[in-house]
Amino acid sequence: MPLLAPIRSLGLRSSLRPAIRRLRPAVETSQICRYASTKHPKNFKPPTQDELEELRERTIEFTRREITHDVAQATDHKNEFPLDMWQKMGEAGLLGVTADEDYGGLSMGYQAHCVILEELSRASGSIGLSYAAHSQLCVNQLMLNGNEEQKAKYLPGLVSGERIGALAMSEHNAGSDVVSMKMTAKETDGGYLLNGTKMWITNGPDAHLIIVYAKTEPEAASKGITAFIVDTTEASGFSCARKLDKLGMRGSNTGEIVLDNVFVPTSNILGQINKGVRVLMEGLDLERLVLSAGPLGLMKASLDCTLPYVHERKQFGVPLATQQFIQGKLADMYTKYRASSAFTYSIARAVDESYTNPEIRTQDCAGAILYAAERATECGMDAIQCLGGMGYMNEMPAGRIMRDAKLYEIGAGTSEIRKMVIGRAFNREFGMR
Repeated sequence: MPLLAPIRSLGLRSSLRPAIRRLRPAVETSQICRYASTKHPKNFKPPTQDELEELRERTIEFTRREITHDVAQATDHKNEFPLDMWQKMGEAGLLGVTADEDYGGLSMGYQAHCVILEELSRASGSIGLSYAAHSQLCVNQLMLNGNEEQKAKYLPGLVSGERIGALAMSEHNAGSDVVSMKMTAKETDGGYLLNGTKMWITNGPDAHLIIVYAKTEPEAASKGITAFIVDTTEASGFSCARKLDKLGMRGSNTGEIVLDNVFVPTSNILGQINKGVRVLMEGLDLERLVLSAGPLGLMKASLDCTLPYVHERKQFGVPLATQQFIQGKLADMYTKYRASSAFTYSIARAVDESYTNPEIRTQDCAGAILYAAERATECGMDAIQCLGGMGYMNEMPAGRIMRDAKLYEIGAGTSEIRKMVIGRAFNREFGMR
């Protein structure tokens, strides 16, 4: 695939957006009045395959220039996110793919979001994960649930990369069982005081804006949770207790955050009071769908590092790639990627093409990330095995890819929870709880 001209010189925010406009006509006035979807940005129109391929090529161009092997390795080895990457991604237009153009976004959909996350994760799983927490968990949640004042105030800075976003739901004793969260929000003059801790928060150590879930009526269980927009730059009492030292996704800065009498004005309630679970569920299926593209990128990365090595490395006088055991692993890795990719993009396409009344099936979104995550870990292990002794060395990316892939079997709902979710979705269809 030939390199294209640098992204910044062509657009996306100064590059992809104008390029996309050249690929398809501007939306007609009648179409502007048509907008009824609550899941897609204003003036959304399903992208063509040519547009998605153009987006993919431009994202690859960005990663080749900005997320080199050395950058990816340093991010992992130092356990530090390259903070200048946020502005670079913002300038490239990658941070607001599902945001309205009014706020600097691309007004594209979930196929496009998957394309970008896949290629970023191919270059660096850590950078891809932090991107997803910002662009999907924070930006897209604001797009789905924010009022006009909230979106106008916060989205431009998030889309430009000037501000970093996150979402805080999990706690020490409330991971899969989110309803058992202990963080409280007590009503006071003009707003609420938030108290408690949140754990395993991606982008937590760096975030300027965090969507935080807290109990406004603790005795009401799931019907007493509210989502709040917390501006950490103005929140007295907010702190990151510690940055976490993880097995994988190192450099995707993850922390334990503490809110000690943090005042949040009523205007920063996201959605309705005591309807936080609805806000959460509004984006959860789409979160699973988009995040399933992260493992796709890691599977491609596994092939990227394995294929050249086994064709150059000789044992018994012939390249490793001529050995049937190695060929079998390569065939399995490739087939797992292609099957996972077909699953993810078929669901994303269905969501985009049904945009006037989006068809979003829980079992499809949970199934996509369940399947892709487990296959990505297997591909990472196979990459290490194919590289042999070199695969076990930290100078090679195979070990990093495997460690990164494992996170997708745990974060955003474990594989076990995803299976339960799929089973319960079928039960609901048959009138059972």
